[in-house]
Amino acid sequence: MVVEAMQEIGIDVSDHRPQELTDDLAKWADVVVTMGCGDECPYIPGRRYIDWELADPADEPLDAVRKTRDEIGRRVRELSLMLDSH
Repeated sequence: MVVEAMQEIGIDVSDHRPQELTDDLAKWADVVVTMGCGDECPYIPGRRYIDWELADPADEPLDAVRKTRDEIGRRVRELSLMLDSH
């Protein structure tokens, strides 16, 4: 359902799979956005962490995946505006 929901907005994620956030992935970022991994996520000193509590879209019907997709999009736009103003 995720692939279909993303294709609806012109984004092809068919070759992508969720991946664990590792130290190597987090090192290059100034801001690390996590989605509910809590203490399981790596901690890199000096990075800003934001945790977005969102429903896991796995095994959800298409309408629920669309809602999660749209909420992520809204939050990304909001975060982008906030980061651009600093």
